[in-house]
Amino acid sequence: MSLPTPARTTAIDHLNLTVNSFDETAAWYERVFGFSVVEKDMQDGEPWGVLRSESGEGSAMLCVYQSPGRDFLDRFALRDRKLHGLAHFALRIHDEAEWLKIVGHEEITVMYNGVIEWPHSKSWYICDPTGYEIEVVLWHDERVAFSPTKQASPY
Repeated sequence: MSLPTPARTTAIDHLNLTVNSFDETAAWYERVFGFSVVEKDMQDGEPWGVLRSESGEGSAMLCVYQSPGRDFLDRFALRDRKLHGLAHFALRIHDEAEWLKIVGHEEITVMYNGVIEWPHSKSWYICDPTGYEIEVVLWHDERVAFSPTKQASPY
């Protein structure tokens, strides 16, 4: 008996995140990344919704659930407590000048002493209002590429 062919996967459909405030989170992702709320409802007395990139027409989606009163553990606190969790997720941008204007206007703190230059891209690491770390990626020449040798992230 032969093994089945793996399911064809073309993208991560969405990330599901608990957040301190639905409204604050949705507004921040709209101002910073152009996401729009495309679905919103209530669950257990708290709002949840789907945010979609490119003013609701893009392929990047976040499903966010308001869960106030929860503790947030970043990657370092998770490591110290020997817990698994999300270190960061990445969003791809296409215009560095526009991105830098947004960083300045929103007074976004860029972690790790600023932009990180990788062999084929550059990245800015920031946090959303709840504390989720986001890698903002700009690929050189709009082309996803990798070096033949593996380079471990220092982060």
